Order: sequence, then structure tokens, then C-alpha cells
Amino acid sequence: MIYDFTTLVDRREQGSAKWEGVPQDGTEQPIVPFSVADMEFKHPPELLEGLKQYTDEMIFGYTNPTGRYYTSVQDWMEQRHGFRPPREWFLEFPGVVPALGELVRDLTEPGEAILILTPVYYPFRTTVRRSGRTLVSSQLVDCGTTYDIDFDDVAEKLARPDVTMMLLCSPHNPVGRVWTREELVHLCELCRDNDVFLVADEIHFDLILPGYHHTSVATLTEYLDQVAVCTAPSKTFNLAGLQTSNIFLPNAEKREKIKKIRGFAELNAYGYRACELVYTKCGDWLAQLLKQIEHNRVLVKTYVEEHLPEIRIYELQGTYLLWMDFRALGMPPKELEQFMHRAGWYCDEGYIFGAGGEGFERLNLACPAWVLEQALERLHTAIRKRGAAE
Repeated sequence: MIYDFTTLVDRREQGSAKWEGVPQDGTEQPIVPFSVADMEFKHPPELLEGLKQYTDEMIFGYTNPTGRYYTSVQDWMEQRHGFRPPREWFLEFPGVVPALGELVRDLTEPGEAILILTPVYYPFRTTVRRSGRTLVSSQLVDCGTTYDIDFDDVAEKLARPDVTMMLLCSPHNPVGRVWTREELVHLCELCRDNDVFLVADEIHFDLILPGYHHTSVATLTEYLDQVAVCTAPSKTFNLAGLQTSNIFLPNAEKREKIKKIRGFAELNAYGYRACELVYTKCGDWLAQLLKQIEHNRVLVKTYVEEHLPEIRIYELQGTYLLWMDFRALGMPPKELEQFMHRAGWYCDEGYIFGAGGEGFERLNLACPAWVLEQALERLHTAIRKRGAAE
């Protein structure tokens, strides 16, 4: 089947967090917002038809995951990511961000410190601070078109006695980096040697571009006792509104501690069924999605190189979020944000991702290619006019 990645669905008045976040302040309205990490593509018909059938048959009382659900998740992880999580590893959360908060609160103590790599997905910072823990940051090394981990700095900070947990974004949002197996082993060794628990947010793990390979921390069996792996179908298949994630925690003592603190936990009945459907019926859709994301990446990169050489495009290895350097325009972060809005571009501003993000924009590529083409023309016009005005 050939899937539809060209139709633009009108999401206005639907309660979309992405669309409702666009200011109605008289600035140029976007063709689509490029901010929040959800997609502007139609869902796979296999998912929609399956949910329609489910609606006809289901009574929506209290709902637990079925054996079919667990098997679908286990099969996906085994076939796509090289590990088969035992059923006892599963923890139920209505999303990865709520899971991060629970893991931080239940497995660390107030006043302890948690390490993150910046710039990084901003809920990492807010989760740590709202939990009353100390935030410790290690800034990624900007290599010009990609980033590396500063392992000397990470080692120094993990050695601090107050640092008891590390939150890792893998693949990394916003810079699009897919960590190598060697890098992940090095991190796990540092965490083990310093008795630091590693929480890996792998929500983008299915969205890997050609030439790269995602290694799940769950495949590093020597370190399983000190890690939690956070996954979900929500980025892969745009299901965030169904509030379903699969968190794997091999350490039985830590797992039981969380269950005891949380008590009763159930998720969205539609989320369970949707996850099962996409993991069993929508692999072909994902394959075509990845080709579309790669097409969109090349489209933007080629246009920028030809028409906007002052903008630097960073290498996209994973996710559908392109990291773009606008620092050559010489605008402070807030001024750059206002300029982008006037051009009809509503990205996630680099500064919201913390140290090292100032002057960057995170562009969501998960939309029809023709949308990007028109948006790039808008940006080109805005930069040309600004140059003429100066």
C-alpha cells in the first residue's frame, strides 16, 4: 500500500497543543507550526479501522493490558531493537514525561542531584527542578554539524557524591544525534562505577535515518540492573494524545518500590489498543514515513545551502527534528524568535533547550514536503528583506 504523506489535515479548532500555541497577535500565520514534536500526517488506515472496530466491540470500563498487548510490544522490541522485555519489566505510565517524573521522585531523594546533557528536551530540566532535586548539566561539544559527549566533564560530574541519577535522551532531542554503542557503554560504565542510576528516554528510537543505527540501553545486558528504558509508540505513530508508554525497569527492587509508591495504575483503553495495532499492523507505514522524513531533510538542506548559506544545518541522525543554527544573523534569542514569527515560522526556539541552544531553531520535518517548500520561500523572503533594510 502507498500511504498518504501529502494531504494536510486541518487541525485548527481540534484542541491541538501545537496549533493552539501559535500566537494570534497579527504576525504572519504559519502554513503549519514547526514546534511541538507531533506530525502533520494522516494516521495509518490500519490503525483507524482497528480503532473503529474496537469502539464497536468494547465496553470502556477499567481496562488493563491484555496478553496480546504485551506480546505486541515484546515482538516489536525484539524485531526492531534486539531485546525482548519480560512482562515483569513493564511499568505503566501515561507517557514518558510522567514516567521521568515518577522515576526521579521515587528513586532519588530531595536534595540529590541529577545529571543531564544540554541542550536537551526541556522537560528534563523542569522535571528535576519540580521534584526538588539539584540539576547538574554537562554541555554537549558542538563539532560544527554534529555533537559529541564531553566524557571528561561527564565523568567529573558523575563522581560527585550528590549525583545519583542521569537522564539520557537517546536519540538526542533536539540535536538529532544517535549515540553509538561504544558511547552508550562508556556512559553505562561511568554510571556503574559511580553508583548512578541511568534513565534512558528512547521515545524516538524508531525514527532513525539511513546510515545510522539506534542501540537501546536495554541491549547492554551487563548494565541492566542500573538502567530504566522509556519507550512509547507516541512519536513513531503520532499517538501522544492516547497517553500510553512502555517503561522497562529490570531492577526488581526498584520496580517494586515504584509500584508500592504509585499503587493503582491503569492507562487509556484506546491507547492500549492503538499500541497493539501499530506494533502489529503498521510497520510498512513506518518504513514509508522514514523515507518521507529523509526526503524532507534533503529538501531543507539543499534549499538552505543554495539560498540561505548563512544558516547552518546540523546532521540529522535520528528523530524528525532538524537542528538549525541561525547565529550568523546576529540576533539575540528573543529578537530571532520575533523575526521567525514575522516570517510565519513557529519553531521550538533553541534557547528553551538550555545552555548551548541560544541562536538555534528546532524545525519539525514531519509534514508534507510542499509545506516545507512554501515555508522556506517565506523564510528566504524575510531574510532578504531584512538584509535590504540594513
